[in-house]
Amino acid sequence: MSGLLNSTHHFKNKIMKNIFILVVALSASYASFVQTDSSKIEQYYQVIATPRLFSNKVIIDIDFGEEKSYLKDDQLKTYDGKLKKFNTIIDALNFMGRDGWVFINAYPVQLANTEIYHFAFKKQISKATLQ
Repeated sequence: MSGLLNSTHHFKNKIMKNIFILVVALSASYASFVQTDSSKIEQYYQVIATPRLFSNKVIIDIDFGEEKSYLKDDQLKTYDGKLKKFNTIIDALNFMGRDGWVFINAYPVQLANTEIYHFAFKKQISKATLQ
């Protein structure tokens, strides 16, 4: 009879040990998922296309929501540091699409006799990049 009790006790200990390991493994995987998921934030930007006077080309302005300053060079640059110039609206949209930005909406704004087009985009960016 004591052999049966010992065997039952050993079996219960083994089950409890396995349940403990399972709970620890699930907790660790959940904690890592939550940490990874909360480390990103959605950011927005806008491409603004204004027609050039006496030309079929446009002036492209990228608005990331930052304050504009005449003392600071805030022109868009390529990854190698060169000034980025766009030939057309599509050129600008393709450039930002290649960088992972997702199109949301486009709308025109009438100013005098000129239509200025706004294209809104969004992207998930890590919080560490923003700091």
